Amino acid sequence: VQLVESGGGLVQAGGSLRLSCAASGRTFSNYAMGWFRQAPGKEREFVAAISWNGGNEYYADSVKGRFTISRDNAKNTVYLQMNSLKPEDTAVYYCAADRDYGLVLSPHEYDYWGQGTQVTVSS
Repeated sequence: VQLVESGGGLVQAGGSLRLSCAASGRTFSNYAMGWFRQAPGKEREFVAAISWNGGNEYYADSVKGRFTISRDNAKNTVYLQMNSLKPEDTAVYYCAADRDYGLVLSPHEYDYWGQGTQVTVSS
């Protein structure tokens, strides 16, 4: 599976961005998807995950109520809607795919990763 993220950029605190991750190469609906982020000097951290059919979602406490993960299997795309952004959300955001049908939370379980997209939130 090849994954390509887009939608990152510079936004003021309180603003919104929507990240997209387009998948190709395999049957997208066979994969659980996740979003992770990595800030400078920090480890990659879990942000959100979604099951193969979008029926189940899970969020990190730090983004719960502000971010929404969704997927469109017809378009082979997973999204991350980010609202009420904070400076601490600044990071490179990565999408990932795992050959699983449920929720996958650990980065070590994911088989495929995108190249990342930078999100910068100014105060």
